[in-house]
Amino acid sequence: MTSENAGLTSKDYYFDSYAHFGIHEEMLKDEVRTTSYRDSIMKNKHLFQDKVVLDVGCGTGILSMFAAKAGAKHVIGVDMSNIIDKARLIVEENGLSDRITLLKGKMEEVELPFPSVDIIISEWMGYFLLYESMLDTVLLARDRYLSPNGKIFPDTATMVISTIEDGDYKEDKLSFWDNVYGFKMSAIKDAAMHEPLVDTVESRVVNASQCVFKTIDIMTVTKADLNFSVPFEISIMRDDYVHAFISWFDIEFRACHKPVRFST
Repeated sequence: MTSENAGLTSKDYYFDSYAHFGIHEEMLKDEVRTTSYRDSIMKNKHLFQDKVVLDVGCGTGILSMFAAKAGAKHVIGVDMSNIIDKARLIVEENGLSDRITLLKGKMEEVELPFPSVDIIISEWMGYFLLYESMLDTVLLARDRYLSPNGKIFPDTATMVISTIEDGDYKEDKLSFWDNVYGFKMSAIKDAAMHEPLVDTVESRVVNASQCVFKTIDIMTVTKADLNFSVPFEISIMRDDYVHAFISWFDIEFRACHKPVRFST
């Protein structure tokens, strides 16, 4: 460990991971997400015209630049990762330095150049929506800076659950540990049974109804609301095995003239 890394916490390493370009390349190449954000902003310029906008966790500054292009009076981007150093160069390269201010630091510690903002934008979603998400930070920004008639992009998140039958996938992920180059690794197999996976699922293997078990209104939700336990009910649609539960989330921009949404 180098001297400059001494004393760093796990949270510091989490934020520092967002300094690596590969993560941002992956996010920018997620066309469904990125174009949804772009459309929600660029197709609703009347909402952004002459407004002060706060971009929470601005990363490369892509959302900040969308907002500036949409006519925002000024955009403040906040990020505590070192990627913000490159974001400043990107903003300058695109001739937007006079309209975008980028601040490096934690949302709760930075001092904004405006006492309040009209709009908050953020790509805060984590795995399974809430795991390693930045929603807590967005809520802090909302409570501290958002004007009474302000808007948040996006403003609604919905969590959905169902089940799948996929024997091939189960074989690949679990039975693999029964014979690893001639050795049994049952201890890992047992642990793998309880560990969630992030992957894509083909619609043909979904064998149950869908149940929306949580809808989050970003305008009103509190941090305490995010620690929840809720019942759900689904119906198996065919005589089949159930190999796993699956869950995904939908994101909506309801403040738009024509609401924009995307599903994971």
